[in-house]
Amino acid sequence: MTAATKDSLELPLGDELRQSADAWLAFLRHERGYAEKTLQAYDRDLRQFFTFLKGHLGHSPCLADLARLEAKTFRAFMAARRRNGSVSRSLARTMSALRHYFRWLEAREVIKNRAVLQLALPKIPHSVPKPLNVENAAKVVERGMETELDWVAARDVAVLLLLYGSGLRISEALGIKAKNAPTGDRDMLRIVGKGNKERLVPVLPIVGNAVARYVALCPYTLGPDDALFRGAKGGPLSPRLIQLAMERLRFALGLPTTATPHALRHSFATHLLSAGGDLRQIQELLGHASLSTTQAYTEVDRERLLAVYDAAHPRS
Repeated sequence: MTAATKDSLELPLGDELRQSADAWLAFLRHERGYAEKTLQAYDRDLRQFFTFLKGHLGHSPCLADLARLEAKTFRAFMAARRRNGSVSRSLARTMSALRHYFRWLEAREVIKNRAVLQLALPKIPHSVPKPLNVENAAKVVERGMETELDWVAARDVAVLLLLYGSGLRISEALGIKAKNAPTGDRDMLRIVGKGNKERLVPVLPIVGNAVARYVALCPYTLGPDDALFRGAKGGPLSPRLIQLAMERLRFALGLPTTATPHALRHSFATHLLSAGGDLRQIQELLGHASLSTTQAYTEVDRERLLAVYDAAHPRS
């Protein structure tokens, strides 16, 4: 049970509605393998919806109330969220949560109400990943590789190399256990990503060497099941410290503000695609559930090609 789920129990709901909400979240966690952050967001969306209904109906909602809701009630809820500052991406996630919840209730033959399906999802502004170019990515991962580093600097270099060299998310890199450290002859990592989806990713020699250097310098005992990357006081490394390390690199190297740790993962995918990598294989390496997510990188590459064309073509 998440902290958000515990909060939901404090709402003045009917027992059946409270139990249905908890059962739905448990279904998403155990049957569908949803990531914890997604579960927390969905639970928060549901609590906000129930709170809105309490004010809208004048009493604490129950399952019978959900069965009678009309599309205009859902529209009023979304409008209230919009007035409170929610952006389209957040509203789209809320709608997705409510649709999923009502479909789950119908599948369990609890209630049937398809009014929420009558609402169109908010349009999300189109955006593409913002990778670093090859030169800037090289500056980030090569900085300090040829110099003597203290263990903290060696740690940061190893993490950043995993993001760019293996395309990991920060959470995935920081979730590596010491027994799985990609050192020595180990040239593959088994990663459990979003939705508990497993994938194998390659580890380049330069990455393995950086991790080995960090392990050799780390002052803490790394038990087999302990987190590989440690903070200054010996606990698991916080993602925020890697973000701060990247901020320092931005200033030192004169990189754009889009140069974030996650941009290294984008760079991994974009540079592979530019070099002729297969889209399906890149999808597997990134751990994307849908190919459409990976296809965003084709637009990045297209924009790069158009920029080269505009700069070089005599008729541009």
